[in-house]
Amino acid sequence: MKRMLAISDIHGDIDKFERLLELVQYNHKHDQLLLLGDYVDRGPRSRAVLDKVIQLRNEGAIALIGNHEKMMLEAFRADSMSVKRWFYNGGIKTLQNYGYHIEKDDAKYWYTTEEMPNLLRINEEIRPHLNMLKELPYYYETDSHIFVHAGIHPETPLESTDPHLLVWIREEFHNGYSGEKTVVFGHTPTKYLHKSNEMYFGKNNIIGIDGGCAYGGRLYCYDASHSEIYYVD
Repeated sequence: MKRMLAISDIHGDIDKFERLLELVQYNHKHDQLLLLGDYVDRGPRSRAVLDKVIQLRNEGAIALIGNHEKMMLEAFRADSMSVKRWFYNGGIKTLQNYGYHIEKDDAKYWYTTEEMPNLLRINEEIRPHLNMLKELPYYYETDSHIFVHAGIHPETPLESTDPHLLVWIREEFHNGYSGEKTVVFGHTPTKYLHKSNEMYFGKNNIIGIDGGCAYGGRLYCYDASHSEIYYVD
């Protein structure tokens, strides 16, 4: 049986990502890799992480969208509130990877609709990555598992759930899910779920794998087929 390997919340840390793939001895011919979103922001090399995601997708990996990719796409729609939200969540560091000259202080200001196109004009370096992000699905489901960035709504059928919830939901899912399938998710660092950087195994059949890589914590890989855990610090 293929290993189902889930990784989430890489946040621009290409070094940890590559070390983790090496640690698990990932082989695209024998393993199914599932990337659960939040490839960008906060870390130093978001662009390199997205390059790696593209390579892995081409080899058969399944990559889902996270709330940070959603913020990134929304920021390029020339909406000042969307830009400000992304800037406050690490977007400036990501943009600097693509040759944008934006400083930290730019996050303090509200830009007008007229100013926005000049601030975030799509350049040819970022365009292919934005196009790729638009293709990413919000969840992946098997006979036994649901893989998703943030979680699922406890009372709404998965296929009709607002995509916004799938990348942003927290407590309502953490405390309210009671489905038969195991949900593997990221988004919420495990230390907020049970005051530990260890992976979170909820009594209600949910598994949190965000080890806080964005804040210097662990990057986890969970083998959902064999219930095995791997991580790098």
